[in-house]
Amino acid sequence: MHDGIEWAAQCKPMHSMRTEPKSEIASTAARLVVEEGLEYGPAKRRAAKLLGLSARVALPGNDEVDDAVHAYVALFCADTQPGELAALRQLAAQWMERMARFRPYLGGAVWHGTATRNSDIHLDLFCDDSKSAEHLLIDHRADYETRTASGMRGEPVDVLGVHDHCPGLGQMIGVHLKVYDLDDLRGALKPDAKGRPPRGDAQALARLLRGEDL
Repeated sequence: MHDGIEWAAQCKPMHSMRTEPKSEIASTAARLVVEEGLEYGPAKRRAAKLLGLSARVALPGNDEVDDAVHAYVALFCADTQPGELAALRQLAAQWMERMARFRPYLGGAVWHGTATRNSDIHLDLFCDDSKSAEHLLIDHRADYETRTASGMRGEPVDVLGVHDHCPGLGQMIGVHLKVYDLDDLRGALKPDAKGRPPRGDAQALARLLRGEDL
């Protein structure tokens, strides 16, 4: 990948960083998202720290970071990213088939099309029994870790983390299974500010793998 100095030079706003810190944070966060696979929230906070800004500085919105991520991918990863994205989506499809009984939906960079080999796969599961997905992993003797993360509405939810080999990339990839109650599926597909679905089911992913528009 490319260092932050080169990317910052490409994206540096005409205004001073004192007046437009959000643009600089967004471009730095985009580099962290693509090169290190960070999610948007942690990437924004780390970017502000790397830039020496106050912890209370106003951070850019996810839409601004998303635009910067697309620009970074187009500038630095145009030759390799499409193949890497396809490999990750194929692995995601396999996991969605395995977890089909829990109504899996794909989100994150693999869904939105900005993922590279440094990205993880993020699946949202909607379960009648919140422990049933974990029981399935146990039955298959999968090596997994549990943690708590913020859900769609900021509520704490369980996340089951596993690693799986991605044949198309020849490396291990993190797969994060965020476990929701079945009732949480209501409103989960509400379009974002850009009119895009925030996540997609197995049928939607299959259309993307065929090169079809949603």
